[in-house]
Amino acid sequence: MSAPLISPDYLAQQQKMHADYKTYGSSSLKYAPWVAERIRHWKPDGVLDYGAGKGNLAKALAETPSLPPFKLTPYEPAAPEWSATPQPHTMVVSIDVLEHIEPDLLENVLADIRRVTQQVALVTIHTGPAKKILPDGRNAHLIQQPAEWWLPKLQHYFSPQEMAVEEKGFRVELLPR
Repeated sequence: MSAPLISPDYLAQQQKMHADYKTYGSSSLKYAPWVAERIRHWKPDGVLDYGAGKGNLAKALAETPSLPPFKLTPYEPAAPEWSATPQPHTMVVSIDVLEHIEPDLLENVLADIRRVTQQVALVTIHTGPAKKILPDGRNAHLIQQPAEWWLPKLQHYFSPQEMAVEEKGFRVELLPR
C-alpha cells in the first residue's frame, strides 16, 4: 500500500472548501504564462497538473496560442473525477499546492510528486498565510515557511534549476534526482 497523501478528515475539509468557495483552488491562472513558456521550452507530451483545484490551468493553457501539442491530466484529491492515483508524466505542474499539505504528510507528497515526474516539475509555493480559513478554524496554508525552509526538502527529491522569489512566495523549476 502506498503512503497516505491526505487524511480522510482533511480531504473532507478540502472538498468543502472547493464546494463553498468559487475562487478556492484557482491560483494557477496567475502562473499560466510561466507554465506556457516552460511548455514551449520542454515540449512535453504529457503534463500532470498536481493539485489541479478547479482545473483553471487546463482552461488557460487551452486558450494560449502556439503551444506544442501535449495532453494535460488533472489530479485533485478533493475532486472525485480527478482523484485517481496519477501516472508519471513528462512534466508535472504543482501551483500553490504544497503549502496546503498536512505537515506530517509533506514528505509523502514530495515523494509522490517525484514519482510522477519524468523530466521536469514546475512548483510554486506561497510562503505566508492564506486569506481563507478551513472549516476547523486553521489557516488554509497549513505550512507557512520561507523558501530557505522549503529548498532542502525539495532538494531531497529534485535538483532546483531556475528559481524566482516573488512577493508572497517563490516558483522553481525542478529536475528529478
